Amino acid sequence: MDFTTLTIDILKMLSVVGGYGIGIILLTIIIRAAMWPLGVSQQRSMRTMQLLQPRMKAIQERYKSDPQKMQQKMMEFYKEHKFNPMAGCFPLLIQMPIFILLYSTLMSPQFIQMAGDSQFLFIKRLDATLKTTAGISKDGVLGISKYDNFMTGKTAKVYLQGIEEPLLNVKIEKPNKAIEIQGDLIPGETVDFKISLDNLNLKFSQLDQIEKAIIDVMDVQSKETETINFVRKDGILTATVPTKEVKASMHWDVALLIALFGLTMYLSQKAMMSTNKNVQQDPAQAAMQKSMSTFMPIMLLFTFVIIPIPAGVLLYLIASNCFQVIQTVIINKQLEAEDEKKASRIDDDVVADAKQIKEK
Repeated sequence: MDFTTLTIDILKMLSVVGGYGIGIILLTIIIRAAMWPLGVSQQRSMRTMQLLQPRMKAIQERYKSDPQKMQQKMMEFYKEHKFNPMAGCFPLLIQMPIFILLYSTLMSPQFIQMAGDSQFLFIKRLDATLKTTAGISKDGVLGISKYDNFMTGKTAKVYLQGIEEPLLNVKIEKPNKAIEIQGDLIPGETVDFKISLDNLNLKFSQLDQIEKAIIDVMDVQSKETETINFVRKDGILTATVPTKEVKASMHWDVALLIALFGLTMYLSQKAMMSTNKNVQQDPAQAAMQKSMSTFMPIMLLFTFVIIPIPAGVLLYLIASNCFQVIQTVIINKQLEAEDEKKASRIDDDVVADAKQIKEK
């Protein structure tokens, strides 16, 4: 099953209510809502870790001279309290494939060709990155820069010898690798493209009869798309296309999205790292969590400045962060009653352990 195509079809349905920007936000909410139980599990594990921290520290202190005995006692302690220290990581592992699917879908040529020029609020194009070239699609001239790369659409219109009606929607194998440049790519001069016949999903007898094909070609960097007529020559499809030089420009709407991502990421980290008010947290652990919640958003901000991330992907990340903040606040309130019950029982154990250590 092509999960990217399936995700795009879902986006099409969701976009009916307000465009593809709304569709991305709605899809994010649906996915995060479906993973709500995982969020509950993750936050319960984190809060339980905070509650158990004093008892765990007492065990470590008591058996610090015997690491093997300490490990045994810690395992018994986990079993007694039905606690898995890795439980907080498991939901993150489950979410990763979903994140990768959404990310790859919004970065895919299919989505860019379908909705790349869509506007949403202050966002001018959902396919725009922080700094990109801006060519005009379907004008017969490719706007390029010297080091641009190209890819084809997913299908082609193919004309066979002696047959007037073309074959429609002929699948192109590996669109991102099907097209090659002959010679050097020099902005302002014509560019020669070639496509091997083997990239067309046709029978061998049909491949031998191909006269020409009409194929969409997209500049991967600028997202400009042109419909190009390829003719058969020496056993391959070739085309010569005029070009013009385009210069990169800064997209300040994407810069604002990156800033919003950093802010929502910081709020999400702060909410996730918030400690239970009734628990005295270890100072070293608190300092480490504070550093993570501060520096992780900064690191990601610099990453997104260097690596071109489309506005649609940033919109998804911002919506996901906002959902995470709301989810964390709600679940934390639901878990407060559980924490109070656990805290009263664990405090008694801490006092008993401290007394034993003192007597020893």
